[in-house]
Amino acid sequence: MTQSSPILTTHGLAKAYGARRAVSDLDLEVRPGEVFGFLGPNGAGKTTTIRMLLGLVRPTAGRVELFGRDLARHGDELLPRVGALVEAPAFYPYLSGRDNLRTVASVLGRASATRLDQVLELVDLRGRQHDRVRSYSLGMKQRLGVATALLDDPDLLVLDEPANGLDPAGIREMRDLMRSLVAAGKTVFLSSHVLAEVQQICDRVGIISRGQLVKLAPVSELMAGSGEFEVRLEAAAAALVLVRRERWGATARIEGGTLVAGSPTGRGWALLDFLVRAGFQPDGLLERRVDLEDTFLALTGTAHGALN
Repeated sequence: MTQSSPILTTHGLAKAYGARRAVSDLDLEVRPGEVFGFLGPNGAGKTTTIRMLLGLVRPTAGRVELFGRDLARHGDELLPRVGALVEAPAFYPYLSGRDNLRTVASVLGRASATRLDQVLELVDLRGRQHDRVRSYSLGMKQRLGVATALLDDPDLLVLDEPANGLDPAGIREMRDLMRSLVAAGKTVFLSSHVLAEVQQICDRVGIISRGQLVKLAPVSELMAGSGEFEVRLEAAAAALVLVRRERWGATARIEGGTLVAGSPTGRGWALLDFLVRAGFQPDGLLERRVDLEDTFLALTGTAHGALN
């Protein structure tokens, strides 16, 4: 597999439970060195998909390729290169973080002190490694869970809702951890309902609804500008009259005292130039961008509460 080849690919992946199809014809591609967001409302098929990616559930149809090879045929060789955190991690509360990690590592047969030091450093728990896990915050427990997934030094991490239940500080810590893992050469497949974080950390996202892929695109594309700009200026009403005389300004309007309008060329500077030449003095301009949550809701037809 070349460096630019996909780390993970699914081809027509499907899973049915009797007459119910949980996942249908799913085609995904995860590239090396990216954080790939996997999104969908409750019951969309995210967990079923993740279990198929990890060889925990056998597909009804289609196949999974890891590192360019068929998972069904080469799972014993491929899965050690994948670290996973699926569902909330369970630890011995009376043991320290390091001892919990050592217990997991001993099962894997690779409990070297050097590797324990490395993963504790990666998840920023070196300073609390000897404290009992029962004293850990939820965010620390989640990071310790990621540490267990890193023990085998995997190339791909599959993380299912790692920020679930975290407070803002814990979410920020998890975001920083994702960035550090990518900087260390890992690829991350991230399932999450915290869309504000997905928007900040993911390079591309795949969105599924009712078991089917409805969008696969870079986050930047999903948040692309709407072609409109918000302009702050004192004489907004007078500027609106002038802008509406132009073909490109037909939908211009005032919202909360701010002029919202398109541009002669689609670029913000052209709108500012037009207003300045007409004698107005704008105080500021902001491009209107689409929020990932709005895009998600439009594609899946769900209410916000269904994200959780």
